[in-house]
Amino acid sequence: MGLRVSRRSLSSLIALSLLGGCGFRLRGTTALPFRRLRLGFDPLSPLGQELRRQLATVPDLQLVDDPRQADALFDVLEDSFNRTVSSRTAAGQVRELSLTARLRFRLRTGDGEEWLRETMIEQNQLMSYSETAALAKESEEAQLARSMREDIAAQVVRRLAALQR
Repeated sequence: MGLRVSRRSLSSLIALSLLGGCGFRLRGTTALPFRRLRLGFDPLSPLGQELRRQLATVPDLQLVDDPRQADALFDVLEDSFNRTVSSRTAAGQVRELSLTARLRFRLRTGDGEEWLRETMIEQNQLMSYSETAALAKESEEAQLARSMREDIAAQVVRRLAALQR
């Protein structure tokens, strides 16, 4: 048993050293160059809610509603989710859908100085569709939309973290 434990320890030590040698590093906390942020999303926006959820994990960041209290203003220029038919069968039935989530925004200081110019983040996803499995496809579409929103929100957080004062 003692030999078995030492082999496990040795293999764990080797695995950890390989991870460290390849540059792997745990993601640390996100530091933003401002302390108070006002998000310009519609209160019912699913993308706005997801971004609020992700920003809630950022230490020392306070989301405010009053623009006069904010160090930075996140102006939402476009927040959209579209579903279009990509292809049809010979009988005219929908075969494939195209889902597009788009966010256009800019970031300004509380004084109105532009911190981040107008930026667009877009996610596209193709999804097969079948009338016989409409309920399952509706659930799949909801999952894809949620995943696309999560990804866009994570990209926004990374872009905000990359800003310099």
